[in-house]
Amino acid sequence: MRQVVLLGASGSIGTQTLDIIEKHPDRFVLKAISVGHQVDKVPLILKRFPSIEKVCVIELKDKERLQKAFPLHEFYFGDEGLLRLIDSTSSDMVVNALVGFAGVAPTLRSLEKDKILCLANKESLVVAGELVNGLRQAGHGRLIPIDSEHVAIAKLLDYVGLDQAAEILITASGGPFRDRKREELADITPLQALAHPTWRMGKKISIDSATMMNKGFEVIEAAYLFNWPLERIKILIHPESHVHSLVLGKDGKYYADVSAPDMHGPIEYALMEKDYPFIPVIEDRLSDYAPFHFRLFDPQRFPAVDLALKAYSSGGNAGAILNGANEAAVYSFLNGELPFLQIEEAVGYALASLPLIKGIDYRTLKETDAAARQAVARFVEGSKD
Repeated sequence: MRQVVLLGASGSIGTQTLDIIEKHPDRFVLKAISVGHQVDKVPLILKRFPSIEKVCVIELKDKERLQKAFPLHEFYFGDEGLLRLIDSTSSDMVVNALVGFAGVAPTLRSLEKDKILCLANKESLVVAGELVNGLRQAGHGRLIPIDSEHVAIAKLLDYVGLDQAAEILITASGGPFRDRKREELADITPLQALAHPTWRMGKKISIDSATMMNKGFEVIEAAYLFNWPLERIKILIHPESHVHSLVLGKDGKYYADVSAPDMHGPIEYALMEKDYPFIPVIEDRLSDYAPFHFRLFDPQRFPAVDLALKAYSSGGNAGAILNGANEAAVYSFLNGELPFLQIEEAVGYALASLPLIKGIDYRTLKETDAAARQAVARFVEGSKD
């Protein structure tokens, strides 16, 4: 029986995690949650899960209002509240489904406290992969990925064996503009960019899918999670999104995790700590996976990926620059302040203009995050001239 803290309970991954916890009352007890701005969901979640003792929200005013309405529960607020939630709850598993830099400190704290960390927050590894792996190598906590691609890779590497795997192949839908040329994207609107062809996700990750920055992030995640060299990680465009990733074995065969594009399965696999039946689909050629299709990834068509890989190779605080700049640029686009194609330009500007710091700690990363956002603000202001 795992006692669980769920961070980001009101988001897409969080709501599906609630489904999994409810499905397995013999395996999980939900002890604490955090929610974002959708505080109207808190009463419904508390009614659904009477085991919840503590809740963290973003705003102080929401914390005070909810504390009056639910005096038997304990409420926290803000970034510090997330850490207090982890510290004060008698739990052995933390599910981090937060979006953005806000998820980094809870990831580090969960590992420091030797929790089982089920991680959906991409930014934790993009920004702080060196710190995360330092904690893991020191024997702190356990890290299990939730992203469908990394769950698939974990399953496949367990099946094939690390020493028998030649390449990791991360699949990508290509987003809503996979069949358009770059010159056709100049006037893309936020509404168009949010219309993902196969997945239903939050706004930020939907835009990252449209630029393919999310795939650059996922390559970085795979490199840190599996201690895998970049040159042996490839990206394949797979429009149907049923093949969640593949491993090419040294025997020349392709091993794939194939299922419908639904996050319930990957979340359940993570929460069950891999205690989950799995048989891969094994073929000699990619074409044998018909009716599914694959095509090579074009780095010139999606330059965001190259920015991500260069940041990973630079190390230090480069991942924090990459992520902070990307977050700021995405929200500038969503707010109508930046054209779609300039998201990548803004990120590139931040990476080129901010200093690289090799010796990092959390404070350095937080300061870098703020500096990256300021750099994008300067870029946006300059683009108006």
